[in-house]
Formats: sequence, structure tokens, C-alpha cells
Amino acid sequence: MNNGNAEHEPRILIIEDEPDMLMGMEHNLRYEGYAVETALDGTTGLEVWKRLRPDMVLLDVMLPGIDGFDVLQAIRREDSEVPIILITAKGLEADKVHGLTLGADDYITKPFSIRELLARINAVLRRTRSESEPAQIYTFDDVEVDLARRDCRKNGREVLLSYKEFELLRLLIENRGETVTRGRLLKEIWGKDASDPSSSRTVDTHIANLRRKVEGSSGSRYIRTVHKVGYRFIDDPDSN
Repeated sequence: MNNGNAEHEPRILIIEDEPDMLMGMEHNLRYEGYAVETALDGTTGLEVWKRLRPDMVLLDVMLPGIDGFDVLQAIRREDSEVPIILITAKGLEADKVHGLTLGADDYITKPFSIRELLARINAVLRRTRSESEPAQIYTFDDVEVDLARRDCRKNGREVLLSYKEFELLRLLIENRGETVTRGRLLKEIWGKDASDPSSSRTVDTHIANLRRKVEGSSGSRYIRTVHKVGYRFIDDPDSN
């Protein structure tokens, strides 16, 4: 069922001139499973973008030298598809409108929570994927998972999963009924081997978070622990 290779971690370029804010966003996005590159000004940001061609750009409007609008236009002259989210100052409605007119996909206003930022990143990535990929829907209980568009909903409401959490869910669903070992999960999702005891704890922690978000109070009806081996996703828990 599985092709043996998890898709690459989305690479996000953050162009932001406030060091503390930049460091905070970088830390949180890395924790959520994204690969992150950073730049403190527009000129450097453009150089990094041209070299790496990331999957998304988070772009502050107020930058020293080349401002965010100039960076946006320069990127759009070469790439009309890469998702770009503008970071704007509070209350500057004209900046938001101007940015969207120039080709930004969305904007977020300072100050913002990491939860809001993640929601916007997920929404934009999902929207851009939906234009080219057919839906691959899998449902269980009150949960609907679109594997292609990386969308998970419970009772019709979005479930905000980290990159690693979604990869765990995807791999377990694609191999439902089979036991997926911790070693395989580590190799395919984290790119690690199981020799380090802390690696297994990493898997267990992410599984616990995934269960809490997806199964809620029902505990582990669908995502079952196979003692000392790994985990198995059950299609029909009432028959097992």
C-alpha cells in the first residue's frame, strides 16, 4: 500500500527583520515538522529563495532595504505558484489589499499566535495542493481525512495536526490492519534508526498527541498499541 517514502518535509522560508520574532517562528515551525530557512532582509531573502526554491514563503512587509512588496513582485516574476503569506502590521488595511493584489496568497497581522500561523500555513498549503491533486478521502468514526490535501476534520471541524502527526496518521491508515513497527515509523517519518531509546519515546509522544486530537475521549479504539513492536490502525474496532 505504501510506496516506502514519506513526502519531503515542506520547506518554509521566513523573511523577517525582527530577530526575536524570526527565532520564535523558526523554532515553532521546526517543532511542527517543517524544514525552515530564514533571512533578516529582503535582499538576502531573495537570494535564499532563488537558491532553495522553498515550498512556501512567510514574508514581512516592513523590511530594511528592499521591502516585502518588492520581494513579492520579484518572486512572482519568476514563480506564479509558490505560496506566499504576508506578515503585516496591525491595522494597515491598505498593505493587505496591496499585497493580495500583487499576488500574495494570504496575510497574517502582528501580533499573532503560533496556532493562528499554523492554521494559515495549513490552509494555504491545502488550497494550493487541491488545485492539482484529486481527493483521497478516508473516514472513520466522526473523522474525515483527505490524504492528498493533508486535511483532517472531526465533526466537520479542522483538526490542527503537526506535519509529523499527519505523517503518522497517513502511514497508519495506508497500512491499516497491519502492525507498523516503531523502527519503520522512525525511518520513514523522522529519518532515524531505533538504536537511540529516546527515538521510541518520540514516536510514543507523537502517537499520544495524535490520539488525543483525533480520537479524543475514546482513547485508542482505532490506533492500537502492539506491545513492544509498534502500532496498528483498525478499520472496525468493534470487530477486534
